[in-house]
Amino acid sequence: MIDFSKVTTPTPTPETAHFFQGTAIGELRLQRCDLCHEVYFPPRPFCPACGSKAVSVFAACGQGRLLSYVINHRPHPAFEGPYAIAIVVLEEGVKMMSNIINSAQTPEALRLDMPLQVVFRTISDDIVLPYFEPVGGDS
Repeated sequence: MIDFSKVTTPTPTPETAHFFQGTAIGELRLQRCDLCHEVYFPPRPFCPACGSKAVSVFAACGQGRLLSYVINHRPHPAFEGPYAIAIVVLEEGVKMMSNIINSAQTPEALRLDMPLQVVFRTISDDIVLPYFEPVGGDS
């Protein structure tokens, strides 16, 4: 169980503002290079593949698969009990680190390549963060 009120809140920057504006309205926003068409995350003002500053922001579909994870058993103010720190591969091809929620935090429940969907949780008045859950709810 996550106590979202105790999650450390990130500070948006000019480079990440579009991302947090998107999460506030339930969109997971990525960037795409207008020159080489590379899709990337995390946000930055230039394409990591070709260096072009001609980039566009778009809403991702919010679907992905579990690439890897670790179940953390160390205490954390925001997480009760063990919790999964995961790398999710979005359908758009980018990798994103997040947490898996609404699922048992066990190797039996967290199967590699399992389908995931983004869910958004309000952390503060200004910040909404993306998390992932198994497609179809609790696993």
